[in-house]
Amino acid sequence: MTKTVQNWAGNVRFKPQKYILPEHPEEIANLILRAAEEGKKIRTVGSGHSFSPLIQTQDWLLSLDRMQGLVSVSEASAMATVKAGTKLYALGELLFQKGLAMENLGDIDRQSLAGALTTGTHGSGTGFGILATQVEELTLTDGCGERHVCSRTQDPLLFRAALVSMGLLGIITELKLRLEPAYRLHYIHRKANLEQTLENLEDYKSNNRNFEFYWFPHSKAVQLKLVNRTEAPPRNNGAMRWINDVLVENAAFGALSRYARLFPGQAMSVSRLCGNLISNGERVDWSHRIFATARLVPFVEMEYNIPAEAFIEALREMEAAIHKHKFAVHFPVECRWAKADDLLLSPANGRDSAYIAVHMYKGMPYKAYFETLEAIFKAHGGRPHWGKMNTCTASDFQRMYPDWNHFMAIRERMDPRRIFVNLPFNQWLD
Repeated sequence: MTKTVQNWAGNVRFKPQKYILPEHPEEIANLILRAAEEGKKIRTVGSGHSFSPLIQTQDWLLSLDRMQGLVSVSEASAMATVKAGTKLYALGELLFQKGLAMENLGDIDRQSLAGALTTGTHGSGTGFGILATQVEELTLTDGCGERHVCSRTQDPLLFRAALVSMGLLGIITELKLRLEPAYRLHYIHRKANLEQTLENLEDYKSNNRNFEFYWFPHSKAVQLKLVNRTEAPPRNNGAMRWINDVLVENAAFGALSRYARLFPGQAMSVSRLCGNLISNGERVDWSHRIFATARLVPFVEMEYNIPAEAFIEALREMEAAIHKHKFAVHFPVECRWAKADDLLLSPANGRDSAYIAVHMYKGMPYKAYFETLEAIFKAHGGRPHWGKMNTCTASDFQRMYPDWNHFMAIRERMDPRRIFVNLPFNQWLD
């Protein structure tokens, strides 16, 4: 089977020689051995939500869409083993039916579980690591067709490498997750001023389970998102809320985005208008229904992780650069936080982190904007999100990651014939 494949944003588009949908781990091992015999590469695709060309290949593209669902659940120990291709939106409901939930999630739930974890996807909250830190054990098949089960106690170095590995060490088929009993969250969103937000930043971060904010360039307008656990019953979650907060909001922002693309000189005014239109609201629901936000307006994205203590200075420099260059951008800047971890290629490796994401509406020029801000991020010790756009090379990553060489040695052992290395990865590995 073959077909043209593109990612969600449409900036990566290609036609693999084969598009393969295995149903069992044994099929994957056989495919890897056959690829080795025929001199073919294999990349694995989840839901195509990465903006970087992680999945692009001229050879074989493997999808785990037929390997979804729960393998086993222990409600007593709050653990579940999950097939790697399971979509996050489906996983939330499957776990909820068992009275369980993930401890934290990002703001998009369209990705596959393995795809989200191995690209370093994260939510927000100073008490939480990236999503991969919720994994207790994983199973993968390496570039020699060998099966490995690893955890903190069983082959721990491989475990720490594989959790954020972009499919370079093997094809993950199952993941065991550490969970919590299902819980409800009280979500508040409200308009604020950038200066007041930065002045009260530590309070917001410390006094909320989950906190993030969106700043609209060319203005001082900010949307705060404050999320905390509650015992209150679900409320404000009916059809009218979905129509107003999801459908209407996306439709209005989409119309303004098309206007800004047609008249780029008006993008600054559009950004200020969007900031003025920020609404206040709140709702209560089960956790997996609160975290995710519908994204119906297409965009491209760059996101960098920087040390948490560098956040305010970096944002000030971004504000000055955007003002100086008068970039035609109206999409807000998204600001989130995560706890340090010890995963070899996690952007949060060894440091409590702030994440800053910048977006550009699909079809609008983005390179000058992204590259100017990327220079600021790099100057503050930045590390890019693996699934987002960047201009880094292997020498950049070697400087950024203290465990880079350890990861490369493991990669060589797990995939000596480079079956999982596609062309875009060559600039990162060599």
